[in-house]
Amino acid sequence: MSAPQKATTVPDRRVADRSEAKTPIHRQAAVPPSPTMRPMLLFFFSSTSGASRRVDGFLAQVLQRRGNHSTFRLVRVDADRRLDLVERLHVTDVPTLLVVADGTVRGRVTKPTGCNQIAQMLAPWLR
Repeated sequence: MSAPQKATTVPDRRVADRSEAKTPIHRQAAVPPSPTMRPMLLFFFSSTSGASRRVDGFLAQVLQRRGNHSTFRLVRVDADRRLDLVERLHVTDVPTLLVVADGTVRGRVTKPTGCNQIAQMLAPWLR
């Protein structure tokens, strides 16, 4: 039987300086802010509501205007399936948009009719 072979190490070609080779790659990159620090934007909708589809378009336009897609953690909530959240957050009509920051509701707009209403409610957080 032959002698066991020694494990060989392959040099890390991604790093020019050998002292940096010991540092994991994920620590070298800038770490984005935690998603839990961003306010949550809850969008209560109904899959059978034309108004919900319209408001979804308005919301996309407001967030896209200045590149605010990463400002919020957007959560779409089907009001027909999540009655527990509808009751807990006192949502009476769909579509409804809520901003939740630090565990409390900081903004609410029910049945918005255009981009302006949504932009006014989100103004404190938009760039």
